[in-house]
Amino acid sequence: MKVSERVDSLRRLMEENGIDAYVVPTADYHQSEYVGEHFKARAFMTGFTGSAGTAVFTRDEAGLWTDGRYFIQAEQQLEGTGVGLRRMGEPGVPTVADYLKSVLPENGVIGFDGRTVGVDEGQVYADIAADKGGSVVYDCDLVDTVWEDRPPLSEKAAFMLDIKYAGETASSKLERVRGAMKEAGSNVHIITSLDDIGWLLNVRGEDVDYFPLLLSYAIVKMDSVELYADERKFSDEIKAELTGNGVCIHAYNEVYEAVKRLGDGDVILLDPKRMNFALFHNIPKGVKTVKQENPTILMKAVKNDTEVKNIRNAHIKDGVAHTKFMYWLKKNIGKMEITELSASDKLKEFRAQQEGFLWPSFEPICAYKEHGAIVHYTSSPETNVELKEGGLFLTDTGGHYYEGSTDITRTVALGEVSQVEKDHFTTVAVSMLNLADARFLYGCSGMNLDYVAREPFWRQNLNFNHGTGHGVGYLGNIHEPPAGFRWQFRPNEIQPFEENMIITDEPGIYIEGSHGIRTENELLVRRGEKNEYGQFMYFEPVTFVPIDLDAVNPALMTEKEKTLLNDYHKKVYELIAPHLTEKEQDWLKEYTRAI
Repeated sequence: MKVSERVDSLRRLMEENGIDAYVVPTADYHQSEYVGEHFKARAFMTGFTGSAGTAVFTRDEAGLWTDGRYFIQAEQQLEGTGVGLRRMGEPGVPTVADYLKSVLPENGVIGFDGRTVGVDEGQVYADIAADKGGSVVYDCDLVDTVWEDRPPLSEKAAFMLDIKYAGETASSKLERVRGAMKEAGSNVHIITSLDDIGWLLNVRGEDVDYFPLLLSYAIVKMDSVELYADERKFSDEIKAELTGNGVCIHAYNEVYEAVKRLGDGDVILLDPKRMNFALFHNIPKGVKTVKQENPTILMKAVKNDTEVKNIRNAHIKDGVAHTKFMYWLKKNIGKMEITELSASDKLKEFRAQQEGFLWPSFEPICAYKEHGAIVHYTSSPETNVELKEGGLFLTDTGGHYYEGSTDITRTVALGEVSQVEKDHFTTVAVSMLNLADARFLYGCSGMNLDYVAREPFWRQNLNFNHGTGHGVGYLGNIHEPPAGFRWQFRPNEIQPFEENMIITDEPGIYIEGSHGIRTENELLVRRGEKNEYGQFMYFEPVTFVPIDLDAVNPALMTEKEKTLLNDYHKKVYELIAPHLTEKEQDWLKEYTRAI
């Protein structure tokens, strides 16, 4: 069935149910950024496979809203579908809410699957409908009717994260969360975000593509935890450990009825940005709620000492794998057939050789030449191309290890590349190095520091249309709130940097039809000197992979910038070389030489 035929089927269902506008977000029942195959409803209805976007269908229009990372990809994938691209943030492009306000008729009805829409988002739709004298219908999953061969929910087994990796017991974490509940005046805390539940109970799963997360809900009380998940996923050993922490397991979907049974004496702590609209509206009207960010958000973002130690080790392993890959690529390009997909497989192979490797930490981005300009490009059999000398090859990849998760981007020159490409490459490298070298007072957020990365671009009237960095989870979400680097104000990303947070540093430049360049390291937030001016902070790079000197133009760099690159490369050689063969060591010595 073509996308246009799916849209026609959806419209017939909309008419049957009296729905004027139907919203299909990119989400599962837990407001996850990345979702399992069962939940890829927006991709099914539009043909756009990117990780972010919202589709809106009316009786005569269909639109897909997505951000700057996906403009090029979305334009290509939506061609011929009848679904129009709405470029979020661009001049003249309305938001989803503004669009609905403009097209919803008087007494109109907005429909959506309330399990996939957050509380705040759903309330926006409800308010829009109410202003028109209409209403919302949130208990209808129309896409499920259209999607006849929809994949079932995952049935993969769960696993526990040993204390030597987690660094803190579930009982200790529960004690901290209950302390936060008391401060909030709450005695019940409903958690629906999968990474928060996984962190709290030291349990992981394989229910979301690439992410070690378990489909589950949790209701934390002062003396127990009600966990809603598929019991078949738990071994007897896991059940015993959960029971020891006061955890009682119930069927996954029973949470909706359980919430209805909460009483007048309960005060519920919930995060409206992470709870779905349907579950929220199952809470009895007389029950008090406290709406604030899950306390686990900040708790898990600040890594403990064990996690930090493990993360450093994971990055050594990942650095070895990626350096071996660069060596292999440089030595074999032009001598054997290498494609985007085969190169991606080879990098995964090198990672798999490392002890404790589980699987890739997100869908790999392996993009040659003009494909690199598509920020979140994903190679497929239809788009796969051969790598040849004379172009840039960008890989944005990572791995999940028991010792943590990695996220790294490197752009490699295959043979000789143009001067423009070298100049752009150097700008990106300088940007990344300068941000990593920032010194700042405690209380700064990513918005305070993003300019350090943007300045080399803005000085040339250039820019990149994505954030400069995001938090990284420990065997959780690779994009972890609440910290991030962005130049624009976003109310959800103003969290000051705390010691032991992990954040990426990944500027880039993208020239449509020509090339894309991104260089990404992960940074550990560290505490520096404290004096009469306050507490100073700095970043410690934890990613150690060479930056391709074949693509660097030293003439564009200041002496300070050269020193930053040389010092970084010296550290790369010290940490990575002992794990390489003699030939690989010789190569690495050349590619980490001082310039």
